Amino acid sequence: MTQIRFDPMLPWWAIAALAALALLVGGFALWRGLRGWAWRGLAGLAAALALAGPALEIGSRAGLSDIVILIDDRSASQTLPERGPQTDGAVEAMTRRIAALPDTELRRITVGDDDDGTLLATELARAIAAEPETRLAGVIAVTDGRLHDPSMLPASVPAPVHVLLTGRPQDWDRRLVIEEAPAFGLIDQEVTIRLRIEDQGAVPPEVEAGSVNLRLSIDGEAEQTLAVPLNTSITLPLMLDHAGQNVVQIGFDAPAVDTPEGGELTDRNNSTAISITGVRDRLRVLLVSGEPHAGERTWRNLLKSDAAVDLIHFTILRPPDKSDGVPVNELSLIAFPTQELFMERISDFDLIIFDRYSVRGILPPDYYLNIARYVEEGGAILVSAGPEMAGVESLYLSPLGQILPARPTGQVLEEPYLPRLTDEGRRHPVTAGLPGGEGDEPTWGRWLRMGTVMPDPGAQVAMTGVDDQPLLILDRVGEGRVALLTSDQVWLWGRGFEGGGPQLELLRRIAHWSMKEPELEEEALLADVRDDLSVRFTRRTMADSAGPLIVTRPDGGTDEIALAPAGPGRFIADWTAPEPGLYRLEDGDLRRVLALGPAAPREFEQTVADAATLANLVTETGGGVVRLSDGVPDLRTVAPGRNAHGSAALGDWIAVTPREAATVTGLERRPLLPGWAWLLLIAGLILAGWLREGRRGQAGGQAPSAGAGPA
Repeated sequence: MTQIRFDPMLPWWAIAALAALALLVGGFALWRGLRGWAWRGLAGLAAALALAGPALEIGSRAGLSDIVILIDDRSASQTLPERGPQTDGAVEAMTRRIAALPDTELRRITVGDDDDGTLLATELARAIAAEPETRLAGVIAVTDGRLHDPSMLPASVPAPVHVLLTGRPQDWDRRLVIEEAPAFGLIDQEVTIRLRIEDQGAVPPEVEAGSVNLRLSIDGEAEQTLAVPLNTSITLPLMLDHAGQNVVQIGFDAPAVDTPEGGELTDRNNSTAISITGVRDRLRVLLVSGEPHAGERTWRNLLKSDAAVDLIHFTILRPPDKSDGVPVNELSLIAFPTQELFMERISDFDLIIFDRYSVRGILPPDYYLNIARYVEEGGAILVSAGPEMAGVESLYLSPLGQILPARPTGQVLEEPYLPRLTDEGRRHPVTAGLPGGEGDEPTWGRWLRMGTVMPDPGAQVAMTGVDDQPLLILDRVGEGRVALLTSDQVWLWGRGFEGGGPQLELLRRIAHWSMKEPELEEEALLADVRDDLSVRFTRRTMADSAGPLIVTRPDGGTDEIALAPAGPGRFIADWTAPEPGLYRLEDGDLRRVLALGPAAPREFEQTVADAATLANLVTETGGGVVRLSDGVPDLRTVAPGRNAHGSAALGDWIAVTPREAATVTGLERRPLLPGWAWLLLIAGLILAGWLREGRRGQAGGQAPSAGAGPA
């Protein structure tokens, strides 16, 4: 590579002025008829050229090797039958054949698993962008064609792109597709999931029609089976029966096929788990106050402040036995709708609160029996008792007494005392961690009155008062729950008496535990999913110990995980799952289903090998798609613009295009002429012009003397 460069000694305008002056002198001499005008003009131009500093720039070049990019797809879908050996053989053969090409380098890019699937297009675009365009001779991708970032494919590639497709022509698969599933659902109301079971690939004739038995269970409970048609969208109705997370498991068994080609590619996409959070539409609470008292509005304010609670509140201002001579038609009070509330619509309520309620003949015995039946079938009762609990009008003496967790002794203690948590109370989620209750001495204010009771053997005493007498008793009756607070003095905390206490928090927890809120279950197994597959297990229990936790993996294997104490009634363990999928947890009688990542990873959503996503790029670059089930193709070289793939007698072939790129390795600059040569050239041109003019002058002087003679 040789070219002329200039290194001027003067500004270009000065050199241009000198060249123009030389041309003017030459032109003037021509006009005057001087014979040396050309030599003088050339001398001026030579001087201008010498001042411009012309030099020869001589560069040395070296040829560059061509680059071939080899994409090695090692994603999870490449582990399906025969694809691993096919990939290994093709990569090894292509590596060897590329190494045998003269002046050719290999760039091998391995594509692994990602949370978003196979990002082959992203890796391909990065690899092409990292190499000089003039050196890229070809791209070879060994893959099943299932990539999940097609938008990242480069718009064009300056070399042929070839796809060596893994898999077999007879591959087929059947998968479960969830088309629509809700994230939330109302308890005891129907939610729907839309799904379909579809076939892909070369489905054997004996299984390509008919129906499939779909299995369904919620939270690992009793499994239901129903027949659904193939390749048809169906709507599946579900009913959620509790608040919080509901894990819905849906799946079907792989079809049994007795053919040489074998069954479907994988059963990893035959099941899935959907997490639906159950929420209550509204919590319906019936509050019955037996008489007006200082703490009556405490319950009302608490429940009315919760936007999720529908509260119906009745206060009995005039009991039936009151005789004051006022005609009924002149009273502004409404009649207590006992028949409607406690017989006809009692099941509409999630919680019934009796606040200082006395048995005064308002409710017949059958009504109390119906309330007891309501609790046993899953309802909840909360009794906030005052002095009336110790008298003859006590609720315990009614038919409702059979479900109350304690028997009154008939004694009322009128003295200040500090409510304290029991050992059970420190474990129970209703009272555990109450603000101010840490340590041996709570920092709460005192209460002034309480009734004494004898708790039932199976009841849980969470708080005590005077001389460790039971203050808060919690119990389960059948499917329902009962809570008894033996004092009506909780309102003192709300008024700030002696510093007050966590009144609203305590009453809120009692009410929500009674309504079976999942976060307040005393026996619970919780799983907090953290980064990736990391999980923190929390076991909440009233027992002194828990565990080990039995974890059943998606492949059927089990792990035992020891739980470490983390406070009263709480045991935790940190664990990392080996892979995404559906895990079953078991500790004693507790069961739970945990879905980590998708039950069917994205890699297994589409499993039949297909190069359709890469087809446009392959066609535009002149490359080809070759199935490795037919063998590894031969590798050739062709000139740019020629067809880069084809078939021959010995099998298919693909080609790369040598680019013959080069780079400048050295650069040398030499003056066109040395300085003394320019001086000689300019002086020679000036001398030639002078001599030319001198000859003309000499010839003009001799002519007269030759013709002269004597006159």
